[in-house]
Amino acid sequence: MKKTESYESALQELKTIVSDIENDSVSVDELTKKVKRASELIKSCKSILTKTETEVNSALDDMADLSEEKQS
Repeated sequence: MKKTESYESALQELKTIVSDIENDSVSVDELTKKVKRASELIKSCKSILTKTETEVNSALDDMADLSEEKQS
């Protein structure tokens, strides 16, 4: 997977893979490749979400600190 791939593009590709598998559009020969790719995409999405959560929590903590400083 590309390092610059966005969450949205990874999620869209994952949805496409799942849809193809559900609709029996994937040959048995391709199934392993698709499942491996889906696993990579899930890991990437999870990593992006974890990083985003950390950044949001940090920003919220900074905002809370500023609010506390103003009240002092």
